[in-house]
Amino acid sequence: MSEQTAPVWPVMTIKGSPDPEVLADLRALADAAEESDGNPPLSEQTWVTLRATAEDNLLVLASYAAEEHSDPATATSLAGAAVVLLPRGGEGVLELVVHPAYRNQGVGTGLVQELRRHTELPELRAWSHGGHEAAARLAARFGFAPVRELWRMRLAHVPRLAEAALPEGVQLRSFVPGQDEQAWLRANAAAFAHHPEQGAMTLADLQARMAEPWFDPAGFLLAVREDDGELLGFHWTKIHPRTGTHPSIGEVYVVGVTPQAQGLGLGKALTVAGIRYLQAAGQSAIMLYVDADNEPAVALYRKLGFTRWDTDVMYAPAPPAGPQPR
Repeated sequence: MSEQTAPVWPVMTIKGSPDPEVLADLRALADAAEESDGNPPLSEQTWVTLRATAEDNLLVLASYAAEEHSDPATATSLAGAAVVLLPRGGEGVLELVVHPAYRNQGVGTGLVQELRRHTELPELRAWSHGGHEAAARLAARFGFAPVRELWRMRLAHVPRLAEAALPEGVQLRSFVPGQDEQAWLRANAAAFAHHPEQGAMTLADLQARMAEPWFDPAGFLLAVREDDGELLGFHWTKIHPRTGTHPSIGEVYVVGVTPQAQGLGLGKALTVAGIRYLQAAGQSAIMLYVDADNEPAVALYRKLGFTRWDTDVMYAPAPPAGPQPR
């Protein structure tokens, strides 16, 4: 009996923004994985970068099950993909997804091995959205260890929320496109000065999100000082539309309070105001992301009725074993 050979997965390397055909294949691949796993395999920032034109801080490895590209309408032959965001300095961020029909056949291993041939890449950190066991095994095989946990928390049975009044002299209004962009960017940078992703938002990042179908300025709540209009905090809400068998769900997208307004109870007031907005919009379930080690935020969300739902895990190269030089 002849020995069975392992399937070979050709890898196409794309530097910069992919063309529309490949982008359609990636979208279909991600949708299939999300329908199977319940987790989006690529982050929102990754999609913003992929859809941007002439992006050069991007590397895409696409592993096709056949020599020819699939029909973009079906994309059945895209077995897996690895996407690396290359920030302007610092570490790169890797996300990898394998189609459910092609798992446990060496696709993920082949993509990582191909990535290692790109010697110009900086040290990478890799996200596993949902913390899957297969991702943990793949990470361990290539010498990566967990370094960060991002919890998804969910409010499935929305309780009657206690009142959380705004501080005296502060009023709430909705974001006005064409007016509030720069003020929000300043407030966001101040509120998230030490956050690895959120604090680095640029005008282009903001405008890309404002161009998304889900963007609704009415649900982008700003807390401003009554006397001079100074932006002190915000709660940007989001509604994820129904996809496949998954119903729509509201999200506490970003809540931020500037340093000058800390300690006034504004964070809780903004959080409650956004939840009530999502309730009024018909969302019976609400979710959010929070770093597992952000104890004050986790405690607040638990008091409001949120429970841990799922976990995204970030991996980074593990330090070498044994004693380290002093």
